[in-house]
Amino acid sequence: MNNIAQNKQAATAWYLLFSVWIIATAATLISLFLSEIVKLPVCVLCWYQRIALYPLVIVMPLALFPYDEKIIRYISSLVTFGWLVALYHVLLVAGIIPKSAQPCVQGIPCSETHINLLGFLNIPLMSLLTFTLIGLLLFIAYLQSSRNNHE
Repeated sequence: MNNIAQNKQAATAWYLLFSVWIIATAATLISLFLSEIVKLPVCVLCWYQRIALYPLVIVMPLALFPYDEKIIRYISSLVTFGWLVALYHVLLVAGIIPKSAQPCVQGIPCSETHINLLGFLNIPLMSLLTFTLIGLLLFIAYLQSSRNNHE
């Protein structure tokens, strides 16, 4: 493969990772706005999701400037953890997982929702969608960078 095509694939992977950083930053700012300005309570599962999300905002620029494709491998574990916790949270809110299995029985209940847009879009579902989008972008960036390395 010629050098121009390799540079184009590397640039595509960079733009995908930059998009991941923008999404993670926006999600972080929104979560901070909802908890610190609007004063919505934060349950235990929300904190676990934040633990997976917030480091992305700091780590991603370090891998983008200069570009290091290994960041995909490093942050994939955080994104997977955040996605699994968000899925559990969505299932708990939907009533599929019994309330007896929720980790936050004291204090702020994890099964409560404080925002409900369009009748179904709540904070746990928004978190799941965010981690899903980030995961898909990481996967596509991985395919771009691995294609670039093998050709």
